Amino acid sequence: MNSKGRLYGIGVGPGDPELLTLKALRLLRSASVIAYQSAIDRESIARKIVSPYLPGNQTEILYHLPKALEPEKAKPIYDKEVEPIDKHLAAGRDVVVLCEGDPFFYGSFMYIYTRLSGEYHTEVVPGISSLMACPVSLGVPFTYYNDILTVLPATLPPEKLTAQLLATDAAAIMKLGRHFTKVRDILHQLGLDTRAKYIERATTSEQKIIPIDEVNPQEVPYFSMIVIPTTQKL
Repeated sequence: MNSKGRLYGIGVGPGDPELLTLKALRLLRSASVIAYQSAIDRESIARKIVSPYLPGNQTEILYHLPKALEPEKAKPIYDKEVEPIDKHLAAGRDVVVLCEGDPFFYGSFMYIYTRLSGEYHTEVVPGISSLMACPVSLGVPFTYYNDILTVLPATLPPEKLTAQLLATDAAAIMKLGRHFTKVRDILHQLGLDTRAKYIERATTSEQKIIPIDEVNPQEVPYFSMIVIPTTQKL
């Protein structure tokens, strides 16, 4: 009878393959099975990041997790998508699940973790998130001293975004996509547009840094961020 396999969730960073941690690289190369998610009919970003390091002899599992669904509607889909991973683990094979950025910071791995970690030995390897990468790529320190940093999903309603922005010293606004226009308008209303910096696909060969008012709202990808750094104290 086979012993159960081990489940690993590894953060593969924001896009630059050289930002993968040494621990993630070791686990990636040693696992017999790797799993990664993508949107339907699109290349997996996580797999693309680690592709230079793949040994070429691993079983690969591609799964799809829907975005922007109500939890009760998404749950049966998530349950079904993790089944192939579950079967490999039950058969005694270790599975490494790739996750862009960090697995537990808006990471897709959390949905696998909540379903399988109670059944299998599970280890999570942190990754460099876009929250850390974007300010560095922009060349702007986020915070000084005791400044408060707030991370906001652009999907929030306007009144909540406004309240949170008024109550913080610095902010990162993520998941822009089709919500960019709403966010840009709020920044103008609050007088934050002059401090705000827009960046997309940070650390990759497709990285773009564009002035807020020159961004085409129709072309804003999901992997974009508006950074509002604190005012410099020195």
